[in-house]
Formats: sequence, structure tokens, C-alpha cells
Amino acid sequence: MKFIADNGIEVPAVNTEQMVEIDRVAMEETGPNLYQMMENAGRNLCMLALEKLGDNWNSSRILVLAGTGGNGGGGICAARHLANHGADVTVCITDTSHLKEVTAYQLHILKSTSAKVIPVNELQNEKPDLILDAIIGYSLTGEPKGNALIMIQYVAKKSAVVISLDVPSGIDSTTGKRAVNHINPNATLTLALPKTGLFPEVSGELYVADIGIPNLVYKKLNIDYISPFGKDFYKKIEIL
Repeated sequence: MKFIADNGIEVPAVNTEQMVEIDRVAMEETGPNLYQMMENAGRNLCMLALEKLGDNWNSSRILVLAGTGGNGGGGICAARHLANHGADVTVCITDTSHLKEVTAYQLHILKSTSAKVIPVNELQNEKPDLILDAIIGYSLTGEPKGNALIMIQYVAKKSAVVISLDVPSGIDSTTGKRAVNHINPNATLTLALPKTGLFPEVSGELYVADIGIPNLVYKKLNIDYISPFGKDFYKKIEIL
């Protein structure tokens, strides 16, 4: 399987273990730090959401479903950018009492915007036009449970357009194996590099986003990489 950007550049795919190491090298050795990468991820997700909504962006209802880790932080960051631009945004988080530090900071900033934050028990009242899935990223282990499961089951009943961040929740990023309950997105915005498990049948339309990782990181890990981005910050990917 090959991942080809819309400008013809082949982008290498990585498994979960490789992506964990890419993140580690960036955060511990070269930068950018997690705050910066999360900001880049969230802004790119905001931009793709606006692109998908088109001229109806400011009359559409957007729902962000966020977990407690880095994937959730990217979704919360996207919500803030959308709210700052005047979009109607609601955010639902699996458990606000167990947010990781950087994700908690994203929520702190979000609270100064017009975005609404609701608990999971109010989710059934929402009738969104667009759902941003930032529940579970590449850290999936086993079947989704608890509030993450409630969110995934909620999405399955809705007709809204769905965009997943990095990896659709409930999908193994290495193998593409689907949990019993998983997100079936219209599109996936994967971060830095495609993941080997992002087959067309699980990802929907696939995009890859620049989160600021320098080429030296890929060289350190012997990944043959040519940036596909050019003047853009995310690129549509064809899977061959």
C-alpha cells in the first residue's frame, strides 16, 4: 500500500511504535514540544473542517468529541480556533477530571471562547452538522469503553459529516483492525505521516497534516522522507 500526496509525492507510512518514537525524538531532542505540535494539529483540523463545511461554515453546528490525551487536546484546540472565527461549536470530553497536562491547558484556553462544553450525559441533545472525532488516537488498546464508547455509539446514530483526527477512534493505527464499536469517518486528518492501518475502508478521505516535525527527526529514525506540503499545511492523500 502506497500513500501518494495530491502533488505526486509518496509519503512514508509508519506503525504505532514508529510514531511513538517520532513524537519522543521531537519532544526530547529536536522540538517542537507537545504544546506546539498540538497547536499545529488543532489549527489544521480547524482548517479542514471549514473547508468541508464550505459557505455554510458559520451556520453549521459543530460538535467536537474529545478524549483526555493528546488526540483530545488537538480536538479541543480545533474547537477554540473554530469558535474564535465565529463558528457554532460544542465540545464534549470523556472525563474532564483526568485530562493530561497539555490537554487541560487547551481546555483552559477554550473556556475564554464562545464554545460550549457539555458533559457526556447531555450528548443526546446535540444535533450537529459536523462531528470532529478526537476521542482516541494511536494509543488505542482493546475495545473502547466508558464514555469513549458512549461517544462512538452516539456518532453511529447520526447523519452528520465526521472527520477523525489522526486515526478514527476504535481503529488500530498499525493494523487497521476495527474494534466492535468504532468511528466510520467521512475523512481522517492524520498527523505528520500516514499510519499503516489507515486503509481506505476505515479512513474515508485521507489527509496528512504538517505538525512541525523537522526532517532531522525522520533522518534519525532512518525514514526516507520528502515533505509533500509545499505551500500548504495539509495534503489530500491517495492510497494505492
